[in-house]
Amino acid sequence: MTAASTDATGAPGRSSAELPCVPESVGRARAFVTGVLTGWGMEGDLSDCGEAIVSELLTNVVDHTGTDLTEVAVERRGDGSVRIEVTDRSQSAPRLGKAADDAECGRGLSLVDALSACWGYDAHPDGKVTWAEIKIPTGEPGEYVRGRRAPSAGATTPRCGQPPVRTAVRHDR
Repeated sequence: MTAASTDATGAPGRSSAELPCVPESVGRARAFVTGVLTGWGMEGDLSDCGEAIVSELLTNVVDHTGTDLTEVAVERRGDGSVRIEVTDRSQSAPRLGKAADDAECGRGLSLVDALSACWGYDAHPDGKVTWAEIKIPTGEPGEYVRGRRAPSAGATTPRCGQPPVRTAVRHDR
C-alpha cells in the first residue's frame, strides 16, 4: 500500500493508496482511511463513518467489478467535507437498492447513503470513481455530522486527467 503525504493543518489535502481487489484489502482500506483522518485530527464519529463508507464502497468493487487493482483516496475539501473515493474499471453504475429483510447482502449503498451527506460516481472511459462525502464538524451547538446536506458543488474533476464521460447522479440528503 502506498500513500501520499497528508496535510494535518486543516488545509485541503489528498491521500491515496493502491490496493489489490481482494477481500483482505477491505480491512487495509479501513485502516488507511482511519490513519488519514486521524492524521488530520478527525477521530471519533467522522473516522467511524469513513471506515464504514470505504468498507462498503470497496466491498462493492471486490464483489461486483472484476477489477484487479483499485485506488482508495481520502480528500479534505475546502467546502468543509471529506470525500472518500474508490476507483474501479467497471462501467456499471452503482445502484441503491432495497434488500429483502432476510437477505445477507445488498445493504452497502444504503449504509453509505445513511452515513454520508451525499454520494455518487463519476464515469470515465476506463471505469468509474464511486465517492461519498461526509461533513467535517465545525463545533456548532447541536451539529449532527451524519446525514447533513453537503454544500452544492459542480462536477468532480477526474483523477486520471481525462474528462469524465458523464457525472452520474449525485445523491444529496
